[in-house]
Amino acid sequence: MTSQTEVQSGEPDKPGLAWLPLLLALLILVVMTILPGMATDAAGAADHTAATLLFGAMSAGFVRGVGFVPRNLIGRVLLSGAATVIFFLLACLRLMQNGRLPPIF
Repeated sequence: MTSQTEVQSGEPDKPGLAWLPLLLALLILVVMTILPGMATDAAGAADHTAATLLFGAMSAGFVRGVGFVPRNLIGRVLLSGAATVIFFLLACLRLMQNGRLPPIF
């Protein structure tokens, strides 16, 4: 018999603080508040792709970072710690293409 306190097989993450996504979300929050021009292209126009990726990473980081794990599979995937890192890395690649970050590769 299984108890109700055990994690079901369909839920890989356990509720509780997740420090990496939370700190990454806070970092994005601070940087985008101080330097909103980071999410622009070389001509100074808004880069909606970079902004969407950055704010997707921030949103997923806050949701997972404070310990919320959705029951729905799609919600679990889109608001997971892994999604936070993937969105952030894709945003960094986009910002490197725009010349807003120095190339590291």
